[in-house]
Amino acid sequence: MLDHLSIQCSDVAVSAAFYDVILATIGGRRVLDFGDRIGFGTDFPCFWIGPNDSGHGFRESHIAFTAPTREAVIAFRDAALGTGADLLHDAREWPEYHPGYYGVFVRDPDGNNIEAVHHTWD
Repeated sequence: MLDHLSIQCSDVAVSAAFYDVILATIGGRRVLDFGDRIGFGTDFPCFWIGPNDSGHGFRESHIAFTAPTREAVIAFRDAALGTGADLLHDAREWPEYHPGYYGVFVRDPDGNNIEAVHHTWD
């Protein structure tokens, strides 16, 4: 349903370095880089970051990225922690969402709730 998503960052370079590391664990990379606006994805840019240049104050966003395997969820967690990110909820199955929902939640440099999730459907 979503074509792309964009978030504002207090420091684009710091956030870009964070997303370079964590998105690589699930197959993502920089697809377009305009310096102050960077698009990440696999084949096309579906996740964008840019400067905090509109609106007032911080409003936390929750962004969940699809991981191809449970091992990729763990790699995502480890990569995020390696950048100094805070761990919100460790990797585990979340049956309250649905059986086979395996996710981890971390904070990005701006305080957003970032998740990697792998779905196993029966």
